[in-house]
Amino acid sequence: MIPNRDYISILPELIMILTGVVVMVVDPLIGERSSRRHIGAIALGGLVAAFASIFMQLPYLGGNAFFNIVRVDSFSVFFHGTVIAISTIVVLFSLEYLEEQNIRAGEYYALILFGTVGMGLLSSALELVLLFIALEISSISTYILAGFRRRVAASAESSIKYFLLGSFATAFFLYGVSLIFGATGTTRIPDIAEALARGHASGLEYIALSLMIVGMGFKVAAAPFHVWTPDVYEGAPAPVVALMSTGPKAAAFALMLRVLFGAFGILSDWWVPVIWIAAALSMTIGNVGALLQNNVKRMLAYSSIAHAGYLLVAFVARQEIGITAAIFYTATYAAMNVGAFAVISHFGGEGERYSSIDDYAGLGRRSPVLAATLTVFLLSLIGIPLTGGFFAKYYVFTAALKADLVWLTVIGLINSAIAAYYYLRLIVVMYMKEGDDSVQLTPVPVPVAASLIIAAALTIYLGVAPGRVLGLAIEGARSLTAPQPVVSVR
Repeated sequence: MIPNRDYISILPELIMILTGVVVMVVDPLIGERSSRRHIGAIALGGLVAAFASIFMQLPYLGGNAFFNIVRVDSFSVFFHGTVIAISTIVVLFSLEYLEEQNIRAGEYYALILFGTVGMGLLSSALELVLLFIALEISSISTYILAGFRRRVAASAESSIKYFLLGSFATAFFLYGVSLIFGATGTTRIPDIAEALARGHASGLEYIALSLMIVGMGFKVAAAPFHVWTPDVYEGAPAPVVALMSTGPKAAAFALMLRVLFGAFGILSDWWVPVIWIAAALSMTIGNVGALLQNNVKRMLAYSSIAHAGYLLVAFVARQEIGITAAIFYTATYAAMNVGAFAVISHFGGEGERYSSIDDYAGLGRRSPVLAATLTVFLLSLIGIPLTGGFFAKYYVFTAALKADLVWLTVIGLINSAIAAYYYLRLIVVMYMKEGDDSVQLTPVPVPVAASLIIAAALTIYLGVAPGRVLGLAIEGARSLTAPQPVVSVR
């Protein structure tokens, strides 16, 4: 027995929990009028340490811990790195945002840290009850964060809507877990797969899977479970939207990959048509809805629905190349979307009053660097070559074609063309329209500049030299589909 395997398997989570506790203890000790940047620095240090601790897990790849309910493999390591990197960038540009918006910092950073703990566990848990707990840790943190602009009615409305609908969706997932336990006698993913492989599935398994798909579909904002997204994104603080549109979504897709391919792979002939319809609806509703928006946050909310659809195309492909494309897409989308919201967060100013597309008029002349970085992120969201978004879509559609999903690929390509219009519209406004002098633009602070540089560098790197990250995605896909030991099945 390898010593300390159990604790090393959750070392990033332990570091983030400890950092969150330290943040909560330190916050009351700082004077009411004192700067809270030191608390942000503590949170940032904890996240960096958590990211570094991932490398300590590499010698333990392929091993299980805590009575075989937590697994350390290439898949979990990839998603741990992704969600921790997202939270790090969000904390970085939140340093200035919280000062500008006069928001209490301690609990804000603690919630991000605790939420990231849940996101990490979603990629490594092999047991459905633990997955549910991790999902709730992540979700409850984001419910509270969505309402952090306490003096703004729209923010409170955003939090309440997100909480009520999210709780309703979580109930579906939990009820599905209880039914699959009743059908198979276990909630451990490899054991469920073994139970289904040994005999013909009854109707109970199909009902359980249907309920779980509803819960997971809400978490990834896939149609027809997307209705909460525009209102929540519009009312929540911009850094929180940057987090919830990337981190929890990436973790939820990791959950879907574990559940659909790990536990219910043998039922893929049933769930693939369901995901096919969800992918087509998400791409179409998301892009058409984004066309009609003048608020940038609402536009990107509908855009996130569309990107969930593109990602689900990879699920339908089923093969290893499809799983690889899905893993790569989550990392790429995270980099470009968190960068776009970093720009929006800084540009919005006090009270986020500059949020319409027209407010961005003349940005290319007044702040060339800010406009250029936003342009990079928007071009990547379109899927223009030399950006990560191009290869992400390329791999997804290639996987779809290899699986003979011609019509779904056609729908995806048509929707990509539609998406180009509303992304390019914002670029045109920035560079080809005169700005309004009433829109006050402040200099870009160092933390915001650093977050933009990191996000832009990652976006370009994934578009110019994606081989290394793609290799990690391939390893993650193989570890996900590798046979795992069965412990007990009734």
